[in-house]
Amino acid sequence: MVVKVYGPDFASPKRVLVCLIEKEVEFETVPIDILKGQNKDPEFLKLQPFGVVPVIQDGDYTLFESRAIMRYYAEKYKSQGTDLLGKTIEERGVVEQWLEVEAQSYHPAIDNLVIEILLGRKRGITPDAKVIEESEKKLAKVLDIYEERLSKSKYLAGDFFSLADLSHLPFTKYLADMGKMYLIEERKHVKAWWDDISNRPSWKKVSSSRWPLLE
Repeated sequence: MVVKVYGPDFASPKRVLVCLIEKEVEFETVPIDILKGQNKDPEFLKLQPFGVVPVIQDGDYTLFESRAIMRYYAEKYKSQGTDLLGKTIEERGVVEQWLEVEAQSYHPAIDNLVIEILLGRKRGITPDAKVIEESEKKLAKVLDIYEERLSKSKYLAGDFFSLADLSHLPFTKYLADMGKMYLIEERKHVKAWWDDISNRPSWKKVSSSRWPLLE
């Protein structure tokens, strides 16, 4: 069965698409227009009761939450494509550690910036300068820790590309859209890491494409 991925044009589903490409898993995409409220349609809510994307359908199996989906496919197809979890239980532990850092520390700061700047711009709302300043400071502190970590290893979990790195791709791209890439570029090792992961063929394909949508 070909995997169906709902909501391919949004950031979190793009994590899933990159993971599927890295794991050499076939997929199709299903459009969900959040701006038109399609994520609140009763049929979609049967799949995702919170009304957010992504959701995947893999035959009779349905799963939501992008990081959970990535973990699932990285484990299900562990011997296929790129190993995104590490070869030992110790490596897996470090992958999980930095995946949690991304979810709990890195992502919230960028998400606040996206809400204030990008979504505010679309809705014609003046961004809250205080929220932007505080979010940038929080993100800068996290990136200082990343700089130290990446001065000792090529990737966050060690010397191999993993889910921990992959999970950063879609929302870090938003920094460029908001004119905030200096936060990455002024940190030598973070910049080298970003240049590396953002040039992976999987991310280039996902970031530059509008996926063929199922009717």
